[in-house]
Amino acid sequence: MIKTDALIIGAGPTGLFTAHQLRLIGLSCEVVDNLDKIGGQCIELYPDKPIYDIPAVPECTGEELTNNLINQLKPFDIKFHLNERVDEVKKENESWFVKTNNGTSFNTPNVIIAGGVGSFEPRKFTPKECEKFEGKSIFYSIKDKNVFKNKIVSIFGGGDSALDWAVELSNNSKVNLIHRRDEFRGAQSTLNKVYELEKAGKIKLFTKYQLKSVKGNDQIDSIDIEHDNKEIQNLKSDYVLGFFGLIMQLGPIANWGLNLNKKTIEVDTEKFETNQKGIYAVGDICTYPGKLKLILSGFHEGALAARACFKLAKPDEKYRFEFTTTSSNLLKRLGKKE
Repeated sequence: MIKTDALIIGAGPTGLFTAHQLRLIGLSCEVVDNLDKIGGQCIELYPDKPIYDIPAVPECTGEELTNNLINQLKPFDIKFHLNERVDEVKKENESWFVKTNNGTSFNTPNVIIAGGVGSFEPRKFTPKECEKFEGKSIFYSIKDKNVFKNKIVSIFGGGDSALDWAVELSNNSKVNLIHRRDEFRGAQSTLNKVYELEKAGKIKLFTKYQLKSVKGNDQIDSIDIEHDNKEIQNLKSDYVLGFFGLIMQLGPIANWGLNLNKKTIEVDTEKFETNQKGIYAVGDICTYPGKLKLILSGFHEGALAARACFKLAKPDEKYRFEFTTTSSNLLKRLGKKE
């Protein structure tokens, strides 16, 4: 059982900044995220796309923003529990008992839900037999591109991720790019590059096709793809990659007794607390009159929620607001000299 002053559910930008605010005022915290990496939507949906509405940052990508937030947390020792989904939340005396699908359990007076629009999971291939190849020769994200070197890789999808990886992997692999439509959703410059590589024979392009079946024992040998006109082609493949975006849903959060409004959680605007004492919601998952789904709004919400946590985490102490420019306590926590 891990005891902590606050547990943050979600390691996206809002969750990361909320963790910073908690540690800055002297509270301990742990972070749980269903994804296998830190960054939430910024990393999964638009790591290379420019963001223009972060104060004092004229332009940055989702990956750059995430890396900067991680660097901001370096003075603090924060434990991240990745690839874990919170399944159980129940009240025990004045604290919350929280348990993940991996069996990790927490005891905390404060739970901050910063889960974007809920639990993120990749959209997967429809054929049932794909399941046995997942994690071996079927993947929905790439951790090490060297795995695919000198192999035949079939990539499915029509967005930026599919196009970007088709271009990248074509340097050292034979690439089939398969999309169920004629039109692509990715950046035109990348699409132009795909067409250039197709003409050069480095990418084979198949439009209006979908995965019909996979063939192989422990590893995939080939795949069948089906055209809209029912024509089927067999393609030799060592690996299959699917980039269909993420399924975003509330998941177990829907069963925690919170006031929900169209898959968002209603909160007050003083503490961003839900109808359950000690459970807060910040970022895209929360709603209130005048809500703006902006990263900067999530930062504001997280800062106020963090300070509300102080009262429950340290009931015998009075929270005193301090500026980092003048407070010796805050500078000490940041590892700075006065």
